[in-house]
Order: sequence, then structure tokens, then C-alpha cells
Amino acid sequence: MSPVFTVDQHLTDVLESFDEAANPRLTKVLRSLVAHLHAFVVETGLTREEWMSGIEFLTATGHKCDDRRQEFILLSDTLGVSMLVEMVNQDSSDGATEATVLGPFYVPGAPERAMGESIAPEGSNGVEIVISGVVRTAGGEPLSDATLDVWQVTPEGLYDVQDPAIEPMSHRGVFRTGDDGRFQVRSTVPVDYQIPTDGPVGKMLRATGRLSWRPAHTHFMVSRPGYKTVITHVFDAASPHLGADAVFGVRDSLVVDFSTGETGFDFVLDPI
Repeated sequence: MSPVFTVDQHLTDVLESFDEAANPRLTKVLRSLVAHLHAFVVETGLTREEWMSGIEFLTATGHKCDDRRQEFILLSDTLGVSMLVEMVNQDSSDGATEATVLGPFYVPGAPERAMGESIAPEGSNGVEIVISGVVRTAGGEPLSDATLDVWQVTPEGLYDVQDPAIEPMSHRGVFRTGDDGRFQVRSTVPVDYQIPTDGPVGKMLRATGRLSWRPAHTHFMVSRPGYKTVITHVFDAASPHLGADAVFGVRDSLVVDFSTGETGFDFVLDPI
């Protein structure tokens, strides 16, 4: 009788199948992915029915994606993977602005706006807020010609890409700092909102008893040649959901007071 083929031997065969790949990084990533997936199956004693349920879940997630919605990013966000990727890649110094998730609603190509211009359309509902500060180095040196790509939900709790009735590029804009590194952005006070729950990710949250809320925030992507780009949020201290963010993005250093109608926040960039 021939010896029983083991799960370890099976894993070895699968890992060795990638040995001839021309891209060393691809080989490393795939071998690690396979090793963790195999370990997951063995550790949980995954049943055939559970495996098929997982395939069906991922298939449904793909079907929910289109040019306006990215359910896979939402899945990554709610599993904490998006935040982990930012933490691994940012590798910030102690004084630099902390990163958080990009989220599924970023849209490139937002209009360039003048210093102090509002990203909210004229006549928009909501209370006006002014966010101002300096883009600088950890040593305090102001950074001129830094770019701030800014976006947030409307006062109704939706992003423009979620509802065709919302004016395109509503609550979005790109700003540039002057020689003094200063910026000023006008908007409406951001509101708490629920991430989309009408797809597979929503079913996962309900099945696990998790909330779907995000605390009120304004997104910033701050960049300048020679410095690391930081993708982050500025959170409203008054939000009741700071302790239960559905995508695990809250950091204490990013929480500010929006109650007075004007708030200050400096973005500190690390050199590359």
C-alpha cells in the first residue's frame, strides 16, 4: 500500500508550482497567500459547504461592483485589511500625520479650487465649517505647493457617486498651499453615515452583529514631491460612533472639534 499523501505534502507541491515565475515579488506574494489559505482551511476544518458559501459570497461581491461602487474595497475596509495596508505602507515618523483608509468613494479628477473656496455646492444644506492649517515637516518647515485632495459626504449622508441626483463632484476639491504652507477649506460639517448595506458586505455585518456606521469625517489626501503622500481623515469629536467605526479608521490624533464652525489641523509629511 502506498503511503497516505499528507496536507503538508500537498502544500509543498502547490508552493513549488510557483518556483518558475519570472517575477520574484509575485512568487513571494503568491506563496505566502497560499500558505495562509491552506493553514486557514486546516485550522478551521473548513467544510465543503462553507467553502462553497465563501465562493458564492465572493462572486456576489464581484457582481455588486460597477463604475460607481467597489464592494471589494468595502469588504477590505470592514475586515480591517485596508487600514492594515496603510499602516504597513506608511511607516510614519512619530510626528507625522497618521494615515487611515482611502475608502470606496474616492474619485480622481476633483476640480481645483481657490484657497478658502467651498467644496459644497451653492445652496447646500448643512452648517458651514472652515478647516484650515499648515502642511509642514515634522521640524515645522512649511511646505509650499502641497496638494490637498478633499472629499466628504453631503449633509444627507451620501457621497455624490451614490446618488445620480447629487451634483457630480459635490463636496470634492483640490487645493494647493502657498509659500507659507497654509490651506483653507470650506465645506459643510460632515455627518455620521452608514456604509452601503444592500450587498454581501451588509449581510456579513448583520450576520456578525456589527454596526455599519462611520463617524463624521472629512477625507484628505495630502501630497508633495519629495514627501510621502498621506491618506487620512479629520474626524468630528462630537460623533457618537468614534468608538465603533465600521472600517477601523479612527485615530485619536485625527479627532478635532467642529462645534465652533472653524477648526485647525496641520498635516505633517515625512520625506521620502
